[in-house]
Amino acid sequence: MEKNNKKVINAWCSYDIANSAYNLIITTVLFPIYYQQVTKAAFKSEIVNFLGLLVKNTVLYDYAIAFAYLIIIIISPILSGIADYGGYRKRFMQFFTFIGSVSCFLMYWFTGINLVFGISLVVFAVIGYAGSLVYYNSFLPIIATPDRHDKVSAKGFSWGYAGSMVLLIINLITIEKYQFFGFSAKLDALRFSFLEVGLWWFGIAQIPFFYLHDYPGHGRFRASTLTKGFREIILVFTYIKKQRVIKIFLLAFFFFSMGVQTVILVASLFGSAELGISGSKLIITIIIIQILGIIGSTLFAEVSSRMGNKFSLIIMLIIWSAVCIFAYFIKTENEFYIISAFVGLVMGGIQSQARSTYSKLIPESTIDTASYFSFYDITEKAAVVMGMFSFGFIEQLTGSMRNSTITLASFFIIALIIILFLKLPQQQKFRNSEVV
Repeated sequence: MEKNNKKVINAWCSYDIANSAYNLIITTVLFPIYYQQVTKAAFKSEIVNFLGLLVKNTVLYDYAIAFAYLIIIIISPILSGIADYGGYRKRFMQFFTFIGSVSCFLMYWFTGINLVFGISLVVFAVIGYAGSLVYYNSFLPIIATPDRHDKVSAKGFSWGYAGSMVLLIINLITIEKYQFFGFSAKLDALRFSFLEVGLWWFGIAQIPFFYLHDYPGHGRFRASTLTKGFREIILVFTYIKKQRVIKIFLLAFFFFSMGVQTVILVASLFGSAELGISGSKLIITIIIIQILGIIGSTLFAEVSSRMGNKFSLIIMLIIWSAVCIFAYFIKTENEFYIISAFVGLVMGGIQSQARSTYSKLIPESTIDTASYFSFYDITEKAAVVMGMFSFGFIEQLTGSMRNSTITLASFFIIALIIILFLKLPQQQKFRNSEVV
């Protein structure tokens, strides 16, 4: 593919519109609210029976997400090596998209009492989402030159926030005016949104699937492709071990991802469980966060282009640390809205800048982009596992999510210290010409 081709870049960005609907509506807003309500109603308590184990419903949800990301950590390296060797990036992206979108579609039939079915769908949806992102991210250095990575990465996140917000607003209107749309209860309208997310994700994903193309592979898939794919990932791993900047950056990325991803996943549960904020108010809050996410992605891309990626990351990590510390003390809805605004401003910015910074550290002439990004995504998913487990464990131990926010703050502070001592190459020297 020709680099910096506007149609290809826009098509790539459109996948953020597709999968961000899952990330916003299923992961962040509607499904956690729905899950909490129907499981509490089904079991007459927040304590649910899952395969004979009595556990708090929110803790079970945290553990399910952590388990799903653990699966991705295990399978991602091998599949990425195969994708690079055989030229299967797009095919694997399509495969995981199918798993994720169908899982969202089937959530319509989760009623609370069929808890194993519902938790299984949560796991498969996460696998589909996280798995597809490995290959989606790996296309960034293929479709754009280094000088465009910050802005293209930010554009993808901005489109994702905007597109998912459109669907969320449609869902919100449907839920609030449920009788007008033929539903007998708000909960039925809420369940219908899961069908919409599945169709939205699968349908819009066909745009990037039409425009994106792989590097030529090594022919049909054979048994030897497994071993050769494994060698590809070992080769990349050997290179990364020798690169001090990449290793230190991934360490910092691990710590702040523990905080960022956990906040994204538990924000609505925190507002509901700790402050008693209603579902409708939470949805409106998330919409505001999405709008600020668009602004933040664009703003910090501009800051990075002027002051460098390191400066941009430092500012955002300081804000993240302050947000988590302040979250421990909040008691009112207005205070929740204030910290939510700051979360929105830095949420998209730090994800976008992390992706673009890493892409610049990848050797320019390599074709093993999926393998490189598998280590990036493994780091992020390992962070999600540790972050969600830590958050859930501390909540279960202390009985309050507030105590968990202090742990999240410590993750951001550690990442900030690492970034402060990290020497990133100058913008014009960001690329390494070595072929791996």
